[in-house]
Amino acid sequence: MLNANLKKLVSIADKPNRLIIGLMSGTSLDGLDIALCRFTGHGFNTRFELLKFVTIPYTDAFKQDVRQVFARQQVSLEKLCLLNASIGTMHAELILQALNDWDIKPVGVDLIASHGQTIYHAPKRLHQQQGYPNATLQIGDGDHIAVQTGIITLSDFRQKHIAAGGEGAPLALYGDVLLGSHPQENRILLNMGGIANLTWLPANQQNIICTDVGPGNTLIDAACQQYFNQPYDEGGRIAFNGHVHESLLNQLLAHPFFSEAVPKTTGPELFSQQYIHEAQHRANLVNLPPQDLIATLSAFTAEAIIRFIKANINDKIDKLLTSGGGAKNEFIINYLSRAFAGVQMADTSAIGIDADAKEAILFALLANEAVVGEPVGIGYAPAVLMGKFSFPG
Repeated sequence: MLNANLKKLVSIADKPNRLIIGLMSGTSLDGLDIALCRFTGHGFNTRFELLKFVTIPYTDAFKQDVRQVFARQQVSLEKLCLLNASIGTMHAELILQALNDWDIKPVGVDLIASHGQTIYHAPKRLHQQQGYPNATLQIGDGDHIAVQTGIITLSDFRQKHIAAGGEGAPLALYGDVLLGSHPQENRILLNMGGIANLTWLPANQQNIICTDVGPGNTLIDAACQQYFNQPYDEGGRIAFNGHVHESLLNQLLAHPFFSEAVPKTTGPELFSQQYIHEAQHRANLVNLPPQDLIATLSAFTAEAIIRFIKANINDKIDKLLTSGGGAKNEFIINYLSRAFAGVQMADTSAIGIDADAKEAILFALLANEAVVGEPVGIGYAPAVLMGKFSFPG
């Protein structure tokens, strides 16, 4: 006989639609994205509606806490252990805060899909340690979220992807294909969070590409924090007041990552402040004015995207649809627009996917698939259902 938790899960799967909260906490540490979605169907018959969305900013103290263990090879094991529990508890509190603000009772929500907080991303291509596989680590335990909210929670989505032969990223492929494809349009869905990734969606569904292509906002944000005491370059204003130094740009683009075959993933472990400093030394531009550095880093993000697209996509591109924080950086968007003058550019809201909520929606979709879907083989991606189940009791 099924226990009460499993009976409830079966009843959720049997419903005509499901109310799912998707969570995303990116490497930029801006805050927790909370998307309340209604899903009907699954797979290529998925239909969704974004009912509510909010980003609740993190405190400076929390950001400092996470940065003690983020993208570092050596950290305090005690701090990592404590954060795994405390992030889960804090995310639960933020969910309950959002539901209260929306006047929605937790009992009315079927599932929570939690991405967690990425602490380290280590594909074998980068760590190059014999005998060790691809690896990634997200913390913020799902059991804490489930118990505190009373809602069945799915978390730790990336581990199944790795176990099945992937690198744990980018997972955007599944959502982009199921929600963003169009039978008459060749589309690129470009997400510029901390790292930039894109999905190439040709109308004929042949030779789909989904991969990281380089840094998104991670280097720009780090420079803004260091030199201007602000979290990011709002609208690209600092970059517009700077000058792009081609010699430094060329050094930044010289890493072997950019010529590696797809699919490939990366993170702030590679594209770090040390990466910037080493490139500046090679270009003899150590004492660059801060606004020039940010302009050049912004051009680096855009140029890496442009070079990837031109090297790997030969068909006509009808639409380039953007999301993530980089979609609001006019310096980067203008740079891309000049390179793809004949391509219609907009953010993903043009196809019904809120550009700010896109990644949170993705994880809600993955939870829906885990409950009612079947493994879908898409291109080179593992055909797996992802997410670990945590029950409230």
